[in-house]
Amino acid sequence: NCTYFIKGTCKACEKFCPTGAIDFNQQDEMLHIDVGNIVLATGYDLFDARRVSNYGYGRLPNVFTSLEFERLSNAAGPTSGNIVLRDGKTTPKSVGIIHCVGSRDKNFNNYCSVICCMQGLKFAHLVHERTGATVYNFYIDMRTAYKAYDEFYQRVLEEGTLFVRGKVAEVTNAARNEREKGKLVIQVEDTLAGKQRRIPVDMVILSSGLQPRADAKEVGKMFGISCSMDGWFTEKHPKLDPVATMTEGIYIVGCAQGPKDIPSSVAQGAAASARVLDKILQKEVALEPIKASVNQALCSGCKICNGLCPFNAITFIEDDKVTSINPALCQGCGTCVAACPAGAISGTGFSNEQIIAQIDGLMMRNLEPIVA
Repeated sequence: NCTYFIKGTCKACEKFCPTGAIDFNQQDEMLHIDVGNIVLATGYDLFDARRVSNYGYGRLPNVFTSLEFERLSNAAGPTSGNIVLRDGKTTPKSVGIIHCVGSRDKNFNNYCSVICCMQGLKFAHLVHERTGATVYNFYIDMRTAYKAYDEFYQRVLEEGTLFVRGKVAEVTNAARNEREKGKLVIQVEDTLAGKQRRIPVDMVILSSGLQPRADAKEVGKMFGISCSMDGWFTEKHPKLDPVATMTEGIYIVGCAQGPKDIPSSVAQGAAASARVLDKILQKEVALEPIKASVNQALCSGCKICNGLCPFNAITFIEDDKVTSINPALCQGCGTCVAACPAGAISGTGFSNEQIIAQIDGLMMRNLEPIVA
């Protein structure tokens, strides 16, 4: 809505900003910054509701996504918070909210997107509060698991929201009777009543699921961390270390790790910040003693190990034609040790000589005579 970007005039904010924080002439620039810790908070991509073509988004005008409705109901939005249809004037008298669009669906994303249930309840409350319309919530399972969440669910029930348990099959504008003319018709199997239902409404809101960012795998390779089968960044341990990764100094928070709501994202952000601050206050960091090292006299310069290290700890020295391992990045996983055809790489404490000595010690102990 900025007049400068629309017409090329104004710039009043730049003139009146007391701190000079606004600069319309600022250009993109590349910065090189050396850091000791990185927090990845890359967020999520919203599921494209057009992929579920039978719900009519992009084809039927009064089908909205969750983010569109958030904007519509916001006081700073285009309608100043008034909930209206696409014509910008008509207030809906009936609204259908469909949960799990693109989530818990083997055709798209098999996981739960966490936010849909509470999001649908919030939308129902806002519609009741501002329009008094009849609201239907179409859900697969109602999951209100956190502190005081179920209290809000009970409140929305008391407000008169109608809940239909079942996966919606179709949203259509093809009317079969007078009651359905000019309406959006939601075809759904009511699993609690055990029958098919057709429910006409004025507006449909799709609770679209959360997806990993499209470039998550490329970002993961850049920082030496892995992704799950669904594409979310993988944490060190889901219970004991949920913000750290297998690469030291790289932390993941919020929806970079998986679907979650705002309180959980804030809590993870605070946890990662505390971990980073702890590292800074230590001034010196104690590293794990088990690292890989290269006997450069044996190294043939084949570079087989260079592309295998999941932590990007291996570099190739072109002048000497040998491989070198950065002990600060190495996590001692042993991948390069097993891959080296020349046997030039060994793990600290696990060289061939040390392992053979341990085996010899065990064999000698077993050969000792048993004294009665």
